[in-house]
Amino acid sequence: MRDGIALARQGRPAVAIVTTKFEVQGDFVARAEGMPDIPRVVVPHPIAGSGLDAMMRVADTVKDEIVRRLRGA
Repeated sequence: MRDGIALARQGRPAVAIVTTKFEVQGDFVARAEGMPDIPRVVVPHPIAGSGLDAMMRVADTVKDEIVRRLRGA
């Protein structure tokens, strides 16, 4: 969340990516940082340490949504 917020504050298109386990915390951070509407995409938890193949499958399922949100749709 914080990386996405930092990019958005620089005026760059940004989408925060958060796992299901930390979705509520991500909402809290976004509100606390004054950016409650920052676009975000939720991915399954855990993703770290799941291996390259698993990460590639997840990336493939969310890539179009990330692009749409970067374009403001």
